[in-house]
Formats: sequence, structure tokens, C-alpha cells
Amino acid sequence: MPAALITGASTGIGRELADLAARDGYDLILVARSEELLERVAADLRQKWNRSVFVIAKDLTHREAAAELFEAVQQQAVDLEVLVNNAGFGLLGKFWELDVNEQVGMVQLNVAALTALTRLFLPRLIERRRGMIMNIASTAAFQPGPLMAVYYATKSYVLSFSEAVHNEAKDF
Repeated sequence: MPAALITGASTGIGRELADLAARDGYDLILVARSEELLERVAADLRQKWNRSVFVIAKDLTHREAAAELFEAVQQQAVDLEVLVNNAGFGLLGKFWELDVNEQVGMVQLNVAALTALTRLFLPRLIERRRGMIMNIASTAAFQPGPLMAVYYATKSYVLSFSEAVHNEAKDF
């Protein structure tokens, strides 16, 4: 069966996208930091849709996490057809007052991990001439965001990057 990998799948938009993908016949690979939450979501989706659901607890704010996730998926022997880069977070406050490490972690998750996962999985989808990558941005991508400067900037990156890669890969 084709599979969909969804990051940030334990709550919110990611959780809902996992439900929709299972409903549409995809087996799932669910990724988020909390294994406990992921296991609850997985159990619910297995019962509701009778789909195979794999759980990978991974904190994508760590630089090496995208490559580790890619390797873990390669070992699952699944037919990955959909990648949803949904994981992300924002911080509210004045840029110079927010913790620098948290802001750099936000860039790592919202930009670097998304970029790395897209780069790692896209060649296989192109080779097969089938598949989809959905990078979740926000309406924040369309304007500057005082009191959320880094978050808005990361979402602008996601939009611009996604449109460019789509243009490059559309013939495949």
C-alpha cells in the first residue's frame, strides 16, 4: 500500500491530515517529538481506518534528525508516496527579548528540517514519477510579522522554496 509520512502528526493540522490520509487509503508514518501522543493517534487511526501506522518519535529541531528520519523510513520497507512537512512552531515576543536558542531551533525545524526532508525524499518520488510533497506554510508567509519576526520569516521561506521546487519538479 502507498504510505504517507506526516511530521507534526500528534496534534492539530498534522493529526487531521493523518486522519484524511488514512481515510484515503494510505498507510502512515507519523512523526513528532512525543512517542506517547503518537502512539495514541496511531491506535485511533488503526482502529478507525484499519491502516498500518508506524510511529517515529523524533525531535526535528536537532540538526541530524532529518537524516535519521530518512534512514528510519528506508528501513520500514514502505512505498512512500506522500511527504507532509507539517512540523513547526512559533514564538511570540520582541525579537531581541526572545531566547536565541529557541529562535534558532525554530529556524532549524521550520526551515532546515523541511528543506532536508524535501531533498532526501524528492529524488525517489521523481524516479518513480509519482508522489507528492506538501510543505505547510501559513498566511504568515505573505507579510512581515512584528512580535513573531522569525516565525513569519520561516513561513515566507517555506512558501518561496515550495513554489520554486514545484516549478523545478513539475514535469516529473
